[in-house]
Amino acid sequence: MTSEEQVGLQVIAASALLDQPVQLYPPLLITQIDSAAIACSLAPVLSGQFPVDYPVTLIGLAAAQPTSTETKLGNLGQHSLAYPVNVYLPASCSPLLAAVQALVDVVTKLRSPDGGCPWDLAQTPQSLTLYVIEEAYEVVDVIQSNDPGAIAEELGDLLLQVVLQAQIASEQETFTLTEVAQGITQKLIRRHPHVFGDTVVQTIDEVHRNWEQIKATEKGDTPLLSQKLSHYTRSLPPLMAGMKISQKAASDGFEWPDITGVWAKFFEELAEFQEALLQGNPADQQAELGDLIFTLINLARWCEIDPSEALRETNNRFIRRLAHMEAAAEQALSSYTLAELEARWQQAKRELESK
Repeated sequence: MTSEEQVGLQVIAASALLDQPVQLYPPLLITQIDSAAIACSLAPVLSGQFPVDYPVTLIGLAAAQPTSTETKLGNLGQHSLAYPVNVYLPASCSPLLAAVQALVDVVTKLRSPDGGCPWDLAQTPQSLTLYVIEEAYEVVDVIQSNDPGAIAEELGDLLLQVVLQAQIASEQETFTLTEVAQGITQKLIRRHPHVFGDTVVQTIDEVHRNWEQIKATEKGDTPLLSQKLSHYTRSLPPLMAGMKISQKAASDGFEWPDITGVWAKFFEELAEFQEALLQGNPADQQAELGDLIFTLINLARWCEIDPSEALRETNNRFIRRLAHMEAAAEQALSSYTLAELEARWQQAKRELESK
């Protein structure tokens, strides 16, 4: 039975819940909470699977007549109560949860062999990877527009890809959307001990170092830098991967003492690329161009510039100027000479920059 199919009241003792991870589903009754200390210990465990503002009921058992106190999950252990108590979490459904469940229900229907959509039924995790990438890039693009409606729409398209992947995995009994959400919630709690624990940090750099240390402990990170960096070439677009590789290599000592060395390397790689072009060997030309681009990425890192964003802006600038030229042209741009095109390009540049 998957987590989405769980029904009925789940009852578990506090000691069992604190002893080892347990998959939890509301409605839920946690028994044998004998002290405020135990209640406080339950809060971070439960917050890995439920929102901190999830409604809970504390059922007092000390008096002859049981009492009840309404509170939020994050406040467990902070009330003056007579212990022992039980804690009850209802099968609460907020508008947010209802909306997500409605999306899950629609995707489940689309994937149903009984009346579902042939296209959706034909999809696999592998066939959907292109759409995951495409939707992620569309989200990034529309964020630049500052159009809330468009951003919400594109985030919905991206969320659909998450739900589709989880639905297929659920059908294959490998994991569910519940486990996806619980997993990232628990990870965020583990990696933010300065928020959910007793760790004290003063700067963003300290937060970053703690994150990396916790991540390395969780994953059993290999000490080999080359194996760490190979992950980026598999999981990121080349320009982003180059920046990550440059940053990680620099943090492990592969770094110039100052930016003068980076400029020297740039001119060295430029000369080698020019030489490769003269020699006419396509493989050498590609290799040298790659070296030149990687050096430019290092320059961007030194100057604290995002090369992906810089290239994105250049692409958009080129298109805006081209559109401006087309709007002002009396005929197809292909009918103009190169000199005429250059003059119109410079005019478009001036006019757009003056706006």
